[in-house]
Amino acid sequence: MFHNGGMRISRFPNIVDEVAVRLIAGVVLVLGVVVLATQQWWLYLVLAADFVLRAGWGPSASPIAHLVRRWIRPRVSAAPRYTAGPPKRFAAAIGAVLTVAASVLWLAGATLPVVGIGVVMVVFPALESLAGVCVGCIVFGWLMRLGVIPESVCLECADISRRTTARQGAAAA
Repeated sequence: MFHNGGMRISRFPNIVDEVAVRLIAGVVLVLGVVVLATQQWWLYLVLAADFVLRAGWGPSASPIAHLVRRWIRPRVSAAPRYTAGPPKRFAAAIGAVLTVAASVLWLAGATLPVVGIGVVMVVFPALESLAGVCVGCIVFGWLMRLGVIPESVCLECADISRRTTARQGAAAA
């Protein structure tokens, strides 16, 4: 944890609850559908702010993650399923880039590319929330295999046994 002007912010965790991540993606999916259905493009500014906060400072800085952690996750009886955090952070960064781009394009009056990005912002969170397929995580894995992202960025990704050990430690606590 670190402090920022009196505000306590934690860094992005190395291990996250896959169930919570999928619920966050579900909220993003609903917002993405609302944006496309209503053409309220200004909502991309809201999504962009949330993605930037989540990617930059972790879920503790994200209003959507707070909503999920406080109101939605406690109502879901599924046991936590732990997964590596760095690929999820990378996925959030992709969401940040896409929604910032959509916001800038909307402000510039270019609606057609905003719709294209909007479709991606429905498909990607739908895959994550409904099928457990994280497109950003897949790209992260490819970049690790290519050596673009060093193994040291995600030791959990490079060695699955670390995640199993962490899960067992969390269950014992």
